[in-house]
Amino acid sequence: MPLLTLRDIQLSFGTHALLDHVDLSIDKGERLCLVGRNGAGKSTLMKLIAGEIQADDGSIEQAQGLRVARLVQEVPGDTDGSVFEVVAQGLGEEGRLLAEYQQLTRRLEQGEDVMDAFSRVQGAIDDRGAWDASQRVDTVLSRLTLDGHLDFAGLSGGMKRRVLLAQSLVQAPDILLLDEPTNHLDIDAIRWLEEFLRQYEATLVFITHDRAFIRALATRIIELDRGRLSSWPGNYDSYLRGKQAALDAEEKANAEFDKKLSREEAWIRQGIKARRTRNEGRVRALKALRQEFAARRTRQGSVTMSTQEVQRSGKLVLEAEGVSQRYGDQSILKDFSLTVMRGDRIGIIGPNGCGKSTLLRILLGKLTPDAGSVRVGTNLDIAYFDQLRNTLDENKSVIENVTEGSDILTINGAPKHAVGYLQEFLFEPQRIRQPVSALSGGERNRLLLAKLFTRPFNLLVLDEPTNDLDAETLDLLEEQLTQFTGTLLLVSHDRAFIDNVVTSTLVFEQGTVNEYVGGYEDWLRQRPDPAARAPEKPAPAKEKPAAANARKLSYAERLELERLPAELEGLEAQISALEARMGDPDFFQQDADVVADATRELNALQEQLETRFARWEALDNAS
Repeated sequence: MPLLTLRDIQLSFGTHALLDHVDLSIDKGERLCLVGRNGAGKSTLMKLIAGEIQADDGSIEQAQGLRVARLVQEVPGDTDGSVFEVVAQGLGEEGRLLAEYQQLTRRLEQGEDVMDAFSRVQGAIDDRGAWDASQRVDTVLSRLTLDGHLDFAGLSGGMKRRVLLAQSLVQAPDILLLDEPTNHLDIDAIRWLEEFLRQYEATLVFITHDRAFIRALATRIIELDRGRLSSWPGNYDSYLRGKQAALDAEEKANAEFDKKLSREEAWIRQGIKARRTRNEGRVRALKALRQEFAARRTRQGSVTMSTQEVQRSGKLVLEAEGVSQRYGDQSILKDFSLTVMRGDRIGIIGPNGCGKSTLLRILLGKLTPDAGSVRVGTNLDIAYFDQLRNTLDENKSVIENVTEGSDILTINGAPKHAVGYLQEFLFEPQRIRQPVSALSGGERNRLLLAKLFTRPFNLLVLDEPTNDLDAETLDLLEEQLTQFTGTLLLVSHDRAFIDNVVTSTLVFEQGTVNEYVGGYEDWLRQRPDPAARAPEKPAPAKEKPAAANARKLSYAERLELERLPAELEGLEAQISALEARMGDPDFFQQDADVVADATRELNALQEQLETRFARWEALDNAS
């Protein structure tokens, strides 16, 4: 039996249907990724599942005693107290009593006279039997390696998100809802979260723009598109193939429908003779076609963006020599040197607070380093995308932020009206006159990109450009950056984005900044072994070399090693064929048992492939 089922759910805001006859079934143990464009209603659907809002129509069925917890997208501004107290808030009244008990305990230790209040709270906890709840909080804190005595307000953004995750987990939910859980996390924190959630036993429903995160976790993709919800079993790449096929089929069907409507409209407008003899049933059919056309919600257009490039910069773009920078006792950069040549595409990765944005400011001449020098090349036109969005005026409207005085823009040498230009970035006319303060995070990013691309440049600096962007806009931004012939400096925690865009990476690791060829995955292969320590002392001469002590493969193991490559290729071929079959738009119109069997077969094949590959790797290393 499913944990939760939505049947024919309808929910509208004004005349816009966010959820249009939506059906969804969530089974135990699933990890569902909810995808869709910014503003499609994904967070609204999460709130509905959590019981925070009610649908206009439809029904929700859930298992008896079902517990649902939701990790919100942004850290609430009014959250304060110790880590223990914040986590305990997830337990409702019991948690409130435990938090108060903690506060009164500290005040007693400081010599305050609060014994009466302390006794009252202690008695209330005894009456409720809430001491077990305190143990649950301690267990979750230990599991997430959190110090319950720390002040929540003094934590980094990433640690605050971890505390709020603990607040959700302490409720022991059957379904855990995560809304953009990777926002503002650095790569190490994202990888920790991936591993934790992969081992977590509850059912997950999560929203994220991080494609690597989706690929690592999702067992099923559910997409909200124009108010309708579709389900895509399997991994993210299977969804992408199936979705493209579905869109192609939809476009073809719409074209046929439009032809039919056009023919019927032409027939109904024929002369007097035709009107005398016309079939009244055909007239009624035409009216039905018109109503269907009016009700058809066409897919929102794609973002259209293109970079404007000026004359080429000099061959040397930037050169840093012996740069050092400190903040108090912390060393951000130490004797750092770098040469950036025209056409270089450099990614910068590292933990939050390590100094990535500081490095950018030094390279761009916005900050003078404590030591060393930076030389800037000739003919540079710089465009800077700031992660703090400081270049947007909150009090001005969307169009005023882009035009800065004139409604006519010059894009690649041709005049274009600002309204039309902003519509290419998916801003509807009624949104264009609204202040920036009313925009969502994704809309702010789109606006900043729109503003950025109104001017020509040959050095593009992007500081966390992917936050809050939907996957489709990310794909288009990637495409534009790969076609950009100038120089690129990119700070990002999006591993897939880095892999697809840059040619080299600067990595903050263990107090130094090191340069590697390629993107994130290339860095993982090239970096020193994190487990490596100082070189061990050489073994005494009388000991045999390590290779001599290694176990030799048996005859049967050597035969197995020879057979494994062909076996792995066969498994990969089976998986590819099954994914192609499941990617067919008509596949999911079959009986539910057929779809479920295919999904189980795909999961079993993928698990078998991983097991056999691990076996091949072990035998190959021992040979």
